[in-house]
Amino acid sequence: MYINFWYPIARSEEVTADKPLRVELLGLPFVAFRDEDGTPHVLADTCVHRGGSLSAGWVRGGRAICPYHGWEFSGDGMCQHVPSLVGAKIPARAKVDAYPTADKYGIVFAFLGDLPAEERPPLYDIEEYDDPSWKAQLYVINLNAYYERSMENGLDPIHNQFVHPKQGAPMLAEEKQKEPVPMEDIPWGSKFYLKFGGDKDENTDLADEKHGKKLGSAGSWHQGPNQLVTWIDLTEENSFHQYIFEAPVDDKSTRLFFVNMRNWLMEDKHDDRVEQVTLEVVEEDVAILERLHPVRTPETNTKEILVPGDTAVVRYRDYLKDWDARGWRIDFRTMKDKAGDIAFTIPCPARRESGNWVLDPVPLQPGDPAMVGSARRDSEIKAGAA
Repeated sequence: MYINFWYPIARSEEVTADKPLRVELLGLPFVAFRDEDGTPHVLADTCVHRGGSLSAGWVRGGRAICPYHGWEFSGDGMCQHVPSLVGAKIPARAKVDAYPTADKYGIVFAFLGDLPAEERPPLYDIEEYDDPSWKAQLYVINLNAYYERSMENGLDPIHNQFVHPKQGAPMLAEEKQKEPVPMEDIPWGSKFYLKFGGDKDENTDLADEKHGKKLGSAGSWHQGPNQLVTWIDLTEENSFHQYIFEAPVDDKSTRLFFVNMRNWLMEDKHDDRVEQVTLEVVEEDVAILERLHPVRTPETNTKEILVPGDTAVVRYRDYLKDWDARGWRIDFRTMKDKAGDIAFTIPCPARRESGNWVLDPVPLQPGDPAMVGSARRDSEIKAGAA
């Protein structure tokens, strides 16, 4: 798990100005609420007075109020009122980490890291989201599996024929399965797009609604460690564009925020039908992912036998190593060992502007500056060799 990326916090309607919302993410507690203007805020969920949980308190005047002694924190994380210090100066250290937020696609996101705005990896832009020729549905799915395993599943074109009868068990031609998946590097990630053969999809649940010349093409890509895109182009007129923003709750569970876009079956009467079929396909994946052993991705590829069809998975792991090199990976083992003794949190951008903080930043695995950018360099070397 990494700092310095955008993470989904909750559905937009769950974050209100009336009551704070507790969210667990990256093995840590956060509190989300809105101010009087409706702007969402996400803070570390630990009062720096005596460790009270801000999410167990209430929101008043756009501030999160600790239920233990009434300390009030505004959306920027600064303590604005201490009832027991009426008329006295509030200590400069009375502040908690506050994170940049975005309210898009029916989801509140937070940038969990300390990078300044100009250096932050982006939140994925769903270009067709506001296009009236496309329709969106949002599903939130709890998964008892590690997020990297889920991401890799979405980047795997070979598993479909075995795992997804609800999609018609789409398969690649045998000769294509023997070759490396053709990959393209994109900012903060990599992608592929392939033609799937066979006519099995004629028997799927939505086959009777298809129109236009059959394409049978699909592609998947990732941006950052937790943003997954899959385009399924069934015909020239009928497509599903799926965007999954993954929230690693901890090292063994994940919450998926699934934005499902379609340019057909646009009438509201089809919503339940599309949702049912989509979630049945998701359950096919869940049944596999929740039984993987080991739970987390092996630390070295030598602990698995990888084949050409795993090219996209290997590229994803290459990028993870690049973010390891930047020193962004959380040292989760150390954090768990010290849990209960230390109140850790993700460092926020304000820590680059001021010191004297109470909460400890999460421990990070050491980086390797010489390896930063290695994923893209390796790809360029391979392209040159070809």
